Amino acid sequence: MLDFTTLVILILLAYLGGGIIKGIIGMGLPTISIGVLSLFIAPAQAAGYMIIPAFATNIWQGLHGPYLRKLLKRFWTLYAGMFAGSWVTAGILTNEQSGLAAGVLGLLLAAYAVFSLTDPKFHISKRTETWLSPIVGVTMGMVMGATGIFVMPSVPYMQALDLERDELVQSIGLLFTAATVALTLILLVHGLMPAATVGLSALAVVPAILGMVAGRRIRARIDPQTFRRVFLVGMLVLGLSLAVRSFVF
Repeated sequence: MLDFTTLVILILLAYLGGGIIKGIIGMGLPTISIGVLSLFIAPAQAAGYMIIPAFATNIWQGLHGPYLRKLLKRFWTLYAGMFAGSWVTAGILTNEQSGLAAGVLGLLLAAYAVFSLTDPKFHISKRTETWLSPIVGVTMGMVMGATGIFVMPSVPYMQALDLERDELVQSIGLLFTAATVALTLILLVHGLMPAATVGLSALAVVPAILGMVAGRRIRARIDPQTFRRVFLVGMLVLGLSLAVRSFVF
């Protein structure tokens, strides 16, 4: 059991590092923050600290742009599936004693790292999207309900659709905002969002923003693609470490 001071330091460092990574390559804040914190605390607790930073970064991204009504109409079945799926596996995340959530989280991080490093190219037609969106939504919700992470399979799916760059950015912001709402409800229903967690989650916004600002400055001095590969290798190692700790030891 971590003492309060150690916990605060870990949260500050995790979100500062996650913010720097997001500032450099445009992704990774919730994923890396939950992954790192899950080495020391239960994933459900780590997910609780992510709630307010996730809202702070994703609401603006989702609402800022001209595509709001169009995207809501296009992806409402994806959102609905995500909400439904998240409750199917919520017991995995909220059972802090089993260790299963940390193991699944580790496997997910490793899978996402491998997928991103290989960078396969997919294209999904409009006709296929019609029936595939709710399936992807349910799958995404089940993954999120078990781990607190919502990058898989949502990000590869959105990237495979015929979306303009700004439209893609806004669509991911909207989807992640909806996912954060669903995750918040799960944690609230299971009593995992006490006042202390909310306070520390609000505190985490500060290092996250500072890290993002620093990361954008660093980006001008390094090659973002090289850093992205190094980051993904690090995520692979982190994921495998979590999985081994949960399923082997």
